[in-house]
Amino acid sequence: MERHMDPDLMQAVSYFVHETGIMSCLSIACGDDDRTIYASGGVINAQGDAVTEESIFDLASLTKLMTSLMVYRLRDEGLIDLTRPVVDYEPRFSALQGVTVEEVLGFQVALITPERVDTQVSRERGLDMLFRIEARPNAGRRAYSDMHSMVLKYVLENAGGMPYMKLLSKYMLDPLNMHVTCSVPTEQRHLAVSCDREHRIEPDRWLLRTGITPGTPHDPKARLLNREGDDCPGHAGLFGTVQDMVRLCRGVLDGRVVSRESLRDMAQNRTGRQLEDGSYTQYLGAQCYVKHPIQRYSEVPVFMGDQTLAVSGFTGHHLSIDPDRRLFIVALGNRVLDRLTVLVPPQGKSLTDYGLSEDGRGSLLWKDGVKIMSSVQYVYLRDEHLHRHIRAALDL
Repeated sequence: MERHMDPDLMQAVSYFVHETGIMSCLSIACGDDDRTIYASGGVINAQGDAVTEESIFDLASLTKLMTSLMVYRLRDEGLIDLTRPVVDYEPRFSALQGVTVEEVLGFQVALITPERVDTQVSRERGLDMLFRIEARPNAGRRAYSDMHSMVLKYVLENAGGMPYMKLLSKYMLDPLNMHVTCSVPTEQRHLAVSCDREHRIEPDRWLLRTGITPGTPHDPKARLLNREGDDCPGHAGLFGTVQDMVRLCRGVLDGRVVSRESLRDMAQNRTGRQLEDGSYTQYLGAQCYVKHPIQRYSEVPVFMGDQTLAVSGFTGHHLSIDPDRRLFIVALGNRVLDRLTVLVPPQGKSLTDYGLSEDGRGSLLWKDGVKIMSSVQYVYLRDEHLHRHIRAALDL
């Protein structure tokens, strides 16, 4: 199988890492049945260690895709019935009486805890909040949430009769030789990409998050609940390399993870529709994004088909799998390390009042006088500066 570095992809890396400083590092791999094309650049930590194929990324919300694939794999195995209530598999979710696995899988209900999980003082309190979760009708444009895959993790464990990570190992990680992917890279922390020193402005509070050890989940709920990797949540908390994600994509395309019927069901739009004011709700499938009619709001690249599954991660990732054209894209990036990730201006102000461009690029001086590069709204730059170069690299 052909495998090589590509100048088009290097242009994408150069834009995000060197020209704009949006990311500290970026690794890209894409391909089809016959080839894998890749590029990478940047550093993984404050010490300046270069990103390599062995670098281990916090996969963030790419974990949700793993969870969804496992739900469908257990359905293929006859162990899960999507039409049955969640409480049939996990009675501790007593407030979800009548809510089916399928409704949770497809974001078809909103799931709300009495208090935020990530503000709890202990893991036990966090779990107590999670098991008291309630379902409500979806309201507004946004249906995407971490809570659904957090619930599905317990459905999986009870239906499959083993912990989440053992299920992943049995049905995905071992068969696909994804031997680096894990919940905490304890023995390989020196290879882990750092998500330390994240800066946020929300809207008048200037927040600096420090002390995040490489190999520790960026997501605060995952940090609270994962018990040092022994109890990985279903929404975030997995770590892996670009090569392991390529193995996942190829395994999915080759039918070694779930059946083709399940793959097509995952890509069915369950939440997207046009509202009376002409705007749209999110187009979501089974713990993934599906094709949106307005490309600006679509996680699926314009050149990929209607059956494409797409997921993204807050830390700077993107993964797309197109089973019809047999294409895949993996982009693992770090937009967190020493970056401004969130800027919510007070009423009457905009990004430009902070010295940033309208699309969020640029830098500002933090309160300590240090210049901080911005990754605010980076997601809207992907079509032009990532997906366009990927399309050229694949000759599409």
